[in-house]
Amino acid sequence: MIELKTAIAENIFWVGVVDWNLRDFHGYVTNRGATYNSYLIADEKTVLVDTVKHTFAEELATNIKDVTDFDKIDYIIVNHVEMDHSSSLPMIAEKAKNATIIASEKGKEHIICHYGDHFKIQTVKTGDTLNLGDRTLTFVEAPMLHWPDSMMTYVTPDKILMSNDAFGQHLASSQRFDDEVDEHILMEEAGTYYANILMPFGPIIIRKIQEITQLGIAPTMIAPSHGIIWRSNPSRIVNAYLQWSEGKAKRKISIVYDTMWGSTDKMAHAIADGATSQGVEVKLMKLRATELSEVVTEILDSKAVIVGSPTMNNQMFPTLGHFLAYITGLRPKGKVWSFFGSFGWGGGAVRGMTETAKKAGFEVREPGIEVKFVPNDEDLRKCFELGKQIASEI
Repeated sequence: MIELKTAIAENIFWVGVVDWNLRDFHGYVTNRGATYNSYLIADEKTVLVDTVKHTFAEELATNIKDVTDFDKIDYIIVNHVEMDHSSSLPMIAEKAKNATIIASEKGKEHIICHYGDHFKIQTVKTGDTLNLGDRTLTFVEAPMLHWPDSMMTYVTPDKILMSNDAFGQHLASSQRFDDEVDEHILMEEAGTYYANILMPFGPIIIRKIQEITQLGIAPTMIAPSHGIIWRSNPSRIVNAYLQWSEGKAKRKISIVYDTMWGSTDKMAHAIADGATSQGVEVKLMKLRATELSEVVTEILDSKAVIVGSPTMNNQMFPTLGHFLAYITGLRPKGKVWSFFGSFGWGGGAVRGMTETAKKAGFEVREPGIEVKFVPNDEDLRKCFELGKQIASEI
């Protein structure tokens, strides 16, 4: 086995695992793999913070054994019960027979739901502390970031915030820290992670960051449960989360569409030409040629989104139905939306997409553009003007 465990501070170790081959995380495409981060604190009391996905349980056990004996573990902190973090908990708890599990009240409920009620569990709430000897742990509940049970663990005097799913990325690497990896790739994956998992919870994120500051927590290191640890400039990812949560965007338009026989494709390109004529950045994405998680990441920093679909059976094309179900659930903030499409003998796609977006509370510019069969020069001129109009507005 490649040696990957790392001391992230004196007597604090990363004992997690790297999933080099993960390419799908419940529908979110992870082209660069993932990590499941677990941390071991060796003090007068020994603490394991989070476990890993069950398929890597034995590897986690080996990494822990390289640092300490299982019978010396006093506590297992469960910051979040989603199975990528907790599904090896039953095996690890069986080995660490002296350990008390610490979780939020909802965390205890979720542990029992998933794994049974035979564990010794102590619940904590925001502001509760646990003295380990030279160190103290402070717990911060973070409900709906992104499950009701979620919480964070702050280690003093080291000033390390073990933030679980907040501030993470899906990025497999033999390096552990932000100053050891490509900065562009790191922020790209952090943005993709936020866009596809945490985007619906923007208002909660803003309030939670404010609460953490009010509690006097000022981390010099943020250690999430996925991806790279932020040690060189943790405020960078915090500030990025604040900007994303506030819906701040660039002068950029994402054009998302699919096509059957090329008519909607021609319309999409004409709209893109109109938008670029105003000097805005444009991202043109055909759904069957672009991963959905990539589409959502591009939308994250776009000020406008223009969506196109052919009509099929009086409804939007299936890929557009999938896209709209996904994006309305993520609820991106502060964007202008517009819709276009083509049809044969009966329309319906533009109307259906518009109704879906308005029901989700999106700011929609009406009317959209819908053309019969193949767009002619006048149709394409209207598409050009739509792109130009939306670009001028943003």
